[in-house]
Amino acid sequence: MASKPGVLTEWPWTPLGRFKYILLAPWVLDSMSPLFFETNGRKWDLSYSLNFPFLLWRVIHNQIWISFSRFRTSKSKNRILDKPIEFEQVDRESNWDDNIIMQGLMFYMGQKYLEGASNLPIWRTDGIVITILLHTGPVEFLYYWLHRSLHHHFLYSRYHSHHHSSIATEPITSVIHPFGEHLMYFLLFAIPLLTMHFTGTASTIGLAGYITYIDFMNNMGHCNFEFVPSSLFTTFPFLKYIFYTPSYHSLHHTQFRTNYALFMPMYDYIYSTMDKSSNTLYETSLKRTEESPDVVHLTHPTTPDSIYHLRLGFASLASKPYMKSADKWYFIIKWVLWPLTFLWSILFQRMFSRTFVLESNTFDDHHVTKKMLRIQTWAIPRYSYQYKRLSRQRGTINSLIEKAILDADKAGVKVLSLGLFNQARIYPYYALSAAAIVLNSITNLKTQQQVVVMMRGKLTKVACYLALALCQRGVQVVVKLQKSTKDFEKLSSRFFSTSSSSQASLLAKNNLIPSKNYNNVHGNRQRGAYECTKETIFIPYSQIPPWLNFKKNTKGAANILRKDCIYYSTPAMIIPSFLENVHSCENWLPRMVMSAWRIAGMLHALEDWEGHECGNWLITEDDGMIDKVWSASLRHGFRPYYLPVSCTSTIISA
Repeated sequence: MASKPGVLTEWPWTPLGRFKYILLAPWVLDSMSPLFFETNGRKWDLSYSLNFPFLLWRVIHNQIWISFSRFRTSKSKNRILDKPIEFEQVDRESNWDDNIIMQGLMFYMGQKYLEGASNLPIWRTDGIVITILLHTGPVEFLYYWLHRSLHHHFLYSRYHSHHHSSIATEPITSVIHPFGEHLMYFLLFAIPLLTMHFTGTASTIGLAGYITYIDFMNNMGHCNFEFVPSSLFTTFPFLKYIFYTPSYHSLHHTQFRTNYALFMPMYDYIYSTMDKSSNTLYETSLKRTEESPDVVHLTHPTTPDSIYHLRLGFASLASKPYMKSADKWYFIIKWVLWPLTFLWSILFQRMFSRTFVLESNTFDDHHVTKKMLRIQTWAIPRYSYQYKRLSRQRGTINSLIEKAILDADKAGVKVLSLGLFNQARIYPYYALSAAAIVLNSITNLKTQQQVVVMMRGKLTKVACYLALALCQRGVQVVVKLQKSTKDFEKLSSRFFSTSSSSQASLLAKNNLIPSKNYNNVHGNRQRGAYECTKETIFIPYSQIPPWLNFKKNTKGAANILRKDCIYYSTPAMIIPSFLENVHSCENWLPRMVMSAWRIAGMLHALEDWEGHECGNWLITEDDGMIDKVWSASLRHGFRPYYLPVSCTSTIISA
């Protein structure tokens, strides 16, 4: 929003929300009706009916630029500006399709009501020439002065400041303007279009080609990386006057009073408003190489649908938690886009035969260690079901993980953390981090009753650390694991590396109880539902909570969410503000919250912890590692993320 919003700031259809596309429905039906119905001898108009496919093409074209730009900037090669993008910018730029809706309505009405605007030919050379001349002359000239006037403090504060709120631009920043400003631009770009119409030289390719050219140049100029080769200007020197570059326009977003040109810098040369550092920034950006990260988090998409929620997918979806039950777009993604999802999931695995950089962040730990960590998230092009169900995929997945580890080692990465199903075995610090978060979630509960924790699921390192810490604190832990008797014995034997008769040892041994010795067993599956006491609190210690996609209040269903129980999320913490460039959510976690596994990787690098042990291990009763990890996370600015609820139940299912 502009600092002092003027008239016509809001889009007229803003109250419609996601139903704004209904505005196009009557026009789409009208353009297609001659194909299916006889309407008083009305003939089918190819140019009129192509409006809707052209609008779809514009959406796809813009999305390609968004994904391509985010992929390139995450690798830092040729990046122009080192400034983070935050959630506020993503939210502000989420309505970029309003411009397409507005122009679509204009095109439909123009072809419907302007005499001679229907049944256009496919190609007219004279119309193409007229468009080129008019854009180079009147359009570029008028835009230059319109743009300069918009930087006058009166118009800037009411309109153009909204666009300049984005310092580090993305391709779609190009169309983020108030409604009134878009009307000005449309009238300007309509000069060649209306001239073609009134001179009888309009054509389908002429109209569509000119708008596509504007979209292409707009998107390209707002990328935050430079890719126009210097050889182009060396071979054709005159191009520097009629073809701008991303670095050229990036200076306009940082200096504000220079480089006003639309796509052709010649008017900046004529009126002496070209920034003197334009050539230097251009050359510097081209020479910039990829940065080697200090920490890498290795993860993967969860489902084929989740690709739209990745940072490289739909930006507005990536900025929100991926929850099928709460996602208002899930129906469209699941049932309308399923052919595209199917094709993309195949291409996704074919195109990426190795991991790719999904996200990059910077951790400025100036207040503790004075370190500046470069952090990247790498994604393996495989889905969760391929890890769990397809045994023939395991060899390929193991090869991808091994290759990623070797690439990280070659790049000088200090710490590599594993996320989701990549964790065949977990490094001890990451297990300790998850255990510390779960432990503090339990011990933070306010209750007057004795708490009993029932542990379910697999016997993992997190389970072992958590069980020991709880038992030492006097909390009874009932072992209800997959192989209860064997797991209980294994868990008990791993508590101590040597025999001990200390008070802490005896207390821990007495508080570890097998489920067969516990009379009031809760949490069993009976008759297809979870039978547990009222207000039982479920706290997961795995990366994927088993109730993530449970159904609500469905009678007879095997997986249900009960209203009288409380369900926690994945072990996670709220991140500090000096972890920069965070503008997407980690799977189902809310904004500014990260899983314990990602946080542990950062702590590992910040604290210079030793040890990358993997495999069998023993834990001791007095090592205090959980407290050490928890203290380190708080010292570096991470904060607990848990539900502040009062515990009225004696049962906590972990």
